[in-house]
Amino acid sequence: MSSTANPTDPVPAQNHAQGHRASTGSLAIGAVGVVFGDIGTSPLYAFRETFASHNGVPGITPDAEHIHGVLSLVFWSMMMVVTVKYVLTIMRADNQGEGGSLALLALIKRTSDKAGWTAPLVLLGVFATALFYGDSMITPAISVLSATEGLQYIVPGFKPWIVPTAVAILFGLFAIQSRGTERVGKLFSPVMLTYFVMLATLGVMHLSANPAIILETINPLNALRFFATDGLVAFIALGSVVLAVTGAEALYADMGHFGRKPIALSWLSFVFPALMLNYMGQGALILSQTSPEAASALIQDPFFLMIPDLVRVPVVILALLATIIASQAVISGAFSLTQQAIQLGFIPRMEIHHTSASAAGQIYIPAINWGLMVMVILLVLFFQSSSNLAAAYGIAVTGAMFIDTLLLAAVLFALWRWPVWKALPLVIVFLIVDVAYFGANLIKVPQGGWVPLLIGFVIFTLLTTWSRGRELMRASMTESALPIEIFAKSAQNSATRVLGTSVFMASTNSGVPSALLHNIKHNKVLHERVLILTVAVQGMPYVDESERYECKDLGNGFYRVTINCGFLEETDVPKLLGTLDLCGGKFDMMHTSFFLSRQTLLPSSKPGMAIWREKLFAWMLRNAASAMAFFRLPTNRVVELGSQVEI
Repeated sequence: MSSTANPTDPVPAQNHAQGHRASTGSLAIGAVGVVFGDIGTSPLYAFRETFASHNGVPGITPDAEHIHGVLSLVFWSMMMVVTVKYVLTIMRADNQGEGGSLALLALIKRTSDKAGWTAPLVLLGVFATALFYGDSMITPAISVLSATEGLQYIVPGFKPWIVPTAVAILFGLFAIQSRGTERVGKLFSPVMLTYFVMLATLGVMHLSANPAIILETINPLNALRFFATDGLVAFIALGSVVLAVTGAEALYADMGHFGRKPIALSWLSFVFPALMLNYMGQGALILSQTSPEAASALIQDPFFLMIPDLVRVPVVILALLATIIASQAVISGAFSLTQQAIQLGFIPRMEIHHTSASAAGQIYIPAINWGLMVMVILLVLFFQSSSNLAAAYGIAVTGAMFIDTLLLAAVLFALWRWPVWKALPLVIVFLIVDVAYFGANLIKVPQGGWVPLLIGFVIFTLLTTWSRGRELMRASMTESALPIEIFAKSAQNSATRVLGTSVFMASTNSGVPSALLHNIKHNKVLHERVLILTVAVQGMPYVDESERYECKDLGNGFYRVTINCGFLEETDVPKLLGTLDLCGGKFDMMHTSFFLSRQTLLPSSKPGMAIWREKLFAWMLRNAASAMAFFRLPTNRVVELGSQVEI
């Protein structure tokens, strides 16, 4: 669900407008290496889990009727969820080419003048973001663990070493993030292309003995017959069938890096056929058995058991590499989503490292990296197997898909102004599918589904607390702020003017920054040119240079400047000021000083939030990264002045 920046990102942020001039074919190949890692590794466990026992309900008998029913469900799930919902519909709702829940939410907020109905959508979008973090913890755990389990088929007695090996691989994966993944990223597309060819080849090998299964798979009556005859069992199985479409939201989230057409091309012409050939091959393998006992034995792990002994070692290693790539894409996506959330005001400032001089999308956030690593390893140690983790996986994915449909409904009705007769049937169909999947996964809450829900609610609380706290802080400072015009006139006679430029960072476009007030009070000195600077992050990924700067001359050498940035752009203030030839002329950084306010929260007689949330916000504020590092200010030219604020 998320908007990800990946190691093979062909569209550097600073040149986004030209990124999609690359050929559609080359972008489609690049998309295979990044976008489809999650959904591409689903064959390792999805088909198997559909037949496993759940919630005390015995597993499904792997006979012809049930094999055909499950395969039909998988096929039509991919058609409805991935192809129709995401590729053909949701991916048309882009924010200047960017996709993902936050990008779509920013588009809705920017283009709508009806705050009453956008407020609930904001909460939904934030919760979808919270669920993505749960997904980004579970995806590396289940993917790497499932592939590591395949090593037991090439190394006798390896089973006790599955969990330690998976933990070691995951630790190594997170440990290399700080070095950047540009070199490793170049291997993504070749490895994933080979992997999908392998999936298709294995499927065709077994389909050749039973080609009729193809017609049975695309026949929707088999899926309907499955529900008609098995009822509750089929509904519970639906909770595992959805594992086959996990990662569908990545198509939308990564749209900004590759474009809608290349992603659609790679999905329809290559990835979708390869996946279905493999799933049908697994079904054909089970149906080829002459006894129910043999079929039941194979259904325990059909993907690895369908591999011929001659190529078992390279195929298992290739599958392991594919799961590592899928995990890497999710980790990179978490970094990118966090950067967006910081810019849009849902997460405190964090230390962000840029790991590439040429691609702005390649970033590393230490707090997110090590936090994810701890949670992923804890999940592996707690659940012990990919089958146990499968119960927890579907909740986060189906919840995010459900929210995407609600956001899409807002786009169809309020932004695109579709007529009701055209939009309503489409939304209803998507909602029916999403509710069915989500309901089937809710049954798994006691078996592990509570994990992503708990993670989601905790992160949702953090995000909304920070957003609300910032609103209250701004309101408090605005109410008590002295009008800047009055201050500029009075300060002329109450302070000594010295050569140079001073820049006072302000979070709002009104009033006088507390740092400026304290500077006058304690130092009684002002530079000959004083800028009150606000960096305003807009609800779009990139801002046109013609709309970058707003400058107002307040007289007496005072200027109020607003720099508009998109939520995917860097807020490098010295670099941005270096291109500004307004407000008194060019800027010389060697003669410019930056003044920052560091707020301390005070208890209020009328708190704007519950006391526990105020304490939580105060803790987040204390631990937020310094504005100096976030805005790339020169360390030897920054002065921080403290202030106290009630909320």
